[in-house]
Amino acid sequence: MSEPRLKSKLWIQAGIRALATDGIIATVARRGDPDAGALLIKQNFMDGRFRVLSRARTATGALAWQAGTGQNPVDEPKADAYIAREIERDYDLWVLEIEDRNGRLPFGETPPPAPIPD
Repeated sequence: MSEPRLKSKLWIQAGIRALATDGIIATVARRGDPDAGALLIKQNFMDGRFRVLSRARTATGALAWQAGTGQNPVDEPKADAYIAREIERDYDLWVLEIEDRNGRLPFGETPPPAPIPD
């Protein structure tokens, strides 16, 4: 039996509020299924660099974030192209854009590795 899950819409709203308390702007760029839609996070580092994250499981089964666009940030067209491909595979997908120079996330899951400095 699987563990109980919070509905996607409520989980995302809670994440937006958590970020707002730290002064971080987060907006829903695409609404998915309110009950069970998966989530992509589009990290905007505020300097023309972006990274797209998706939820994954670690080897131990813990929830974590995986950088779908790679460890290093990419430009916005590449991030948007990745998102478009994922939406083609899963139309119920949510996209949350977070604008934060430090790449902070609202959820208590393991973040992906930090970007490698240029």
